[in-house]
Amino acid sequence: MRFSAGLFVILLLSVADVKAASLKIVTFGTSLTARGGWQKSLQQDLERCIHRPVNIAIVAKSGATTEWGLSSVESVVAERPDIVLVEFYANDAALNRWMSVSRSRQNFSTIVDRLKAGLPRARIYMMVMNPMSGLRGAIRPFLSSYISAHRSVAAERDVAVIDHTNGWSMLSAENLSKAIPDGAHPVASIAAKVMVPTIVEALAGACGD
Repeated sequence: MRFSAGLFVILLLSVADVKAASLKIVTFGTSLTARGGWQKSLQQDLERCIHRPVNIAIVAKSGATTEWGLSSVESVVAERPDIVLVEFYANDAALNRWMSVSRSRQNFSTIVDRLKAGLPRARIYMMVMNPMSGLRGAIRPFLSSYISAHRSVAAERDVAVIDHTNGWSMLSAENLSKAIPDGAHPVASIAAKVMVPTIVEALAGACGD
């Protein structure tokens, strides 16, 4: 089969366009995402790893529960992402929200189902975020049950889990207290150092220099 010079140039441009195509990520969740401050580091580190532009959008709200998540799925779908990072269990677990584990589980199931229906080619990840302490930890006495419920939904629906527990556990008690001074929201620079390497590895595998 013979190609004209013009067609050959078009094919080369097409390959270049594919290589240069940006990777779109939506981070979807609560204040741990809205105020997280780790997205810029994720963008930079992931670009260095995959040698492609990375575009990260934030669809998140402080105080949000899975109820808000349900109402916001279409905003995520409208971004047409390749990857969605989701976290919602923390506020569902707060006693003042009066949300049962079963209700949280059902809401998260519906969120995942709607994301999969609207974004059939996207990769979806559930994220287990940072530990909570002090008053913010006290009002979430059954936090682990909500995490387990969301994990079970992820397993049932073939959604991968990115768990940051080990990263945070590497900090001493003193450094952890400094990293999360209000007991719930990590300092952005420390969140980036702890979380971003785990996310990059989950999304792209081990990266060379």
